[in-house]
Amino acid sequence: MVLPLIDEHKPKCYLCHEGFENIDKLREHQNLTHVDFFEKNEKQNKREPAPGDVTVF
Repeated sequence: MVLPLIDEHKPKCYLCHEGFENIDKLREHQNLTHVDFFEKNEKQNKREPAPGDVTVF
């Protein structure tokens, strides 16, 4: 897929591919429009070590 070079500097929503003027408007859009997606996938954002991981100090 080839994307146009126009508006490359503007943040884009990865769910609906809509472009925004700044990151604050993108966050506002995601919190209002895609709130069900983020609530459903909230567990995946929590990071913790996998079983068997070894930490080296």
